[in-house]
Amino acid sequence: MPSTPSPADGWDASTRIGVVVPHADVGPEAELQAIAPASVSIHGARVHFAAMRAGGEMDEKIPHDPVRTFVQPPYLDQAVELLSASPLHALALGFTSSSYALKDQGEQELYDRLRPVTRGLPITGTTKAARAAFDALGARRIAVVNPPWFDETLSGQGADYFREFGYDVVHHGPSGLPSNQRAITPDNLSEWIRTEVAAHDPEAVLVAGNGIRAVGIIKVLEAEFGFHVVTANQVILWHALHLAGAAGTARSITDYGHLFSMAPKDEHL
Repeated sequence: MPSTPSPADGWDASTRIGVVVPHADVGPEAELQAIAPASVSIHGARVHFAAMRAGGEMDEKIPHDPVRTFVQPPYLDQAVELLSASPLHALALGFTSSSYALKDQGEQELYDRLRPVTRGLPITGTTKAARAAFDALGARRIAVVNPPWFDETLSGQGADYFREFGYDVVHHGPSGLPSNQRAITPDNLSEWIRTEVAAHDPEAVLVAGNGIRAVGIIKVLEAEFGFHVVTANQVILWHALHLAGAAGTARSITDYGHLFSMAPKDEHL
């Protein structure tokens, strides 16, 4: 009797990446799975983020207190511990603004605090992965495009974070787009970078904020301007794949930026 091949069921993924996201945000998982080849599966955990309401709604500018509260114990620690109980290969924190507020020392203390509950799995996050990406790309002059729901103070904290590590931040600021996740498109985001950012002649542009729709602009802008484009969700997947020992899988990704052809330097592994 002839056999009929079974359709794919997702169980044969060779690399499984866990990501912790704000409770009402679908952006990180959507973009990570869009980039990931069939051999990679994405597994999410959620932590309440007081700046978001049901349906993903937010104020025009998010308040600062929830940004810090999001990474305080015990809820983030519990989410990481539960996610780490799964048979994963690496973990990522799918939010950016908290690292801006924590800065270098506070961010390192966060990772040190989480290490005992990760079951030994490597863990990364947006700003940590972005530094690994800039160093892999040889980029020191950077521009940082933040979501429109970040205010100027939070954007400035982000610039200060990267300056702590010696990067020349030639431009930063909230993008001048509607402060609504669903109103941001590859067209209007790429036009903003084209008209407001490109003239600053960065070597790399970071589109920060894991909730902003961004990975669709990478290939077009890199081809048009020659600078590197790094986005929050692109970069955590790239870094997580390398931390998981899946460098070959990372190199197989060709539609989401030059970054995937590069490897992190040893100090970022």
